[in-house]
Amino acid sequence: MGDPGSSRQSINSRLPPEVNRILYVRNLPFRITAEELYDIFGKYGAVFQIRLGEKSRDTRGTAFVVYEDIYDAKRAVDHLSGFNVGGRYLVVMYYQPAKFEKRADAEEKKKELEELRRQIKQKKAQMAAKDDNQS
Repeated sequence: MGDPGSSRQSINSRLPPEVNRILYVRNLPFRITAEELYDIFGKYGAVFQIRLGEKSRDTRGTAFVVYEDIYDAKRAVDHLSGFNVGGRYLVVMYYQPAKFEKRADAEEKKKELEELRRQIKQKKAQMAAKDDNQS
């Protein structure tokens, strides 16, 4: 048999490119604690960090889970996607920064567009009032 390092490298070459140590978890019960998440996700390996979404914002019910090892993260995704916690089925996926940035950019552009529409509507109303006054 070969040395353990070469075996691990051959496994590593088979991992899809999106696999990484950082997981994004959605559809969490709003009252779940970080300790409960450590209990759930810790069964699949050493957890480096857990960041829960804020209770008052639109990030509630979400969390980032960072594993020490990429293989532990893969096992957690494989076993916990669809896992029922507090009557909710977890959505567990690999964190992909490019997708999150695109989503944030799209939301920002949507807000800008709404603001422009509001300004146009306001201008039209001002012009209509001006025309009515001149008549």
